[in-house]
Amino acid sequence: MRLTKPRIEPSNEADWSESQKKTFAGQEMRGSVQNIFRTLANHEKLAKRWLVFGNHILSKSTLDPRQREIAILRIGWLCQSGYEWGQHVVIGKNCGLNDEEIANIKIGAEANWSDHEALIIRAVDELHSDAFISDETWAGLSKTYDQQQMMDLVFTCGQYNMVSMALNSFGVQLDDDIEGF
Repeated sequence: MRLTKPRIEPSNEADWSESQKKTFAGQEMRGSVQNIFRTLANHEKLAKRWLVFGNHILSKSTLDPRQREIAILRIGWLCQSGYEWGQHVVIGKNCGLNDEEIANIKIGAEANWSDHEALIIRAVDELHSDAFISDETWAGLSKTYDQQQMMDLVFTCGQYNMVSMALNSFGVQLDDDIEGF
């Protein structure tokens, strides 16, 4: 974790307005509302709009869930977002990633990946470093991804890059049931 205490304190659910309760209904994970949502409750209008986009990326994307989580974990690692990493290790395992594969995400495309998964990691690296997927990587991914999947991959990386920036800058602390790096 980059910060040891929050810059923006997570709000207390007991103090939420009816509108906040409605906005964050259904955001409970593993028995509680996570710190990311309790922090975003401090800016409900922003959170409402972000939740729509975030829901598409996490639940309605054309990407295979395992491949989506590879991309999310890689961008979380590159951004050094301990909170993002910890949450998506849990989600990634639920999508079929094992401990060795999760460790290999930190290494990158040269670790033991299928050709397609290595290209996903390479695309994330390129987007993070240059805000652009190279022609070579694009052509490789396009052999198995259709146009919508390519779009979802770019937006997934962008979404979780932005979320990592927010989590790191706001100082969102790990939830009790999550481990960071």
